[in-house]
Amino acid sequence: MTFTIKAIDHVQLAAPERSEETARDFFVSILGFEEVEKPAELKKRGGLWLAFGNYQLHIGIEEPFTPAKKAHPALEVENLDALKQHLKREKVAYVDDDNLPGANRIYVYDPFGNRIELLEWLT
Repeated sequence: MTFTIKAIDHVQLAAPERSEETARDFFVSILGFEEVEKPAELKKRGGLWLAFGNYQLHIGIEEPFTPAKKAHPALEVENLDALKQHLKREKVAYVDDDNLPGANRIYVYDPFGNRIELLEWLT
């Protein structure tokens, strides 16, 4: 049997119980994601689904919760310098990283401590 993995359907980050509003404040209000309606059967699990372009990021509730400090999604950004200025205005800390040749990149941590890489390819 031959098969092909076609694409990433979504990436999921974990969050603690009753953190949906905090997640909305960060991912929708600050990073500009769009919230996607979850199917009725999945709503009772909590969390939320977010979209940007053709991609989705799901925030799933996990107890006990432990943030992902090393494993992370890497999101490609257009005009990372503008995003840095926006994060400064919103008082969201980020860490510059120049260890990837050909990329301007930073790391941010969501309100739950999950690491997120944001990068812009320079070529």
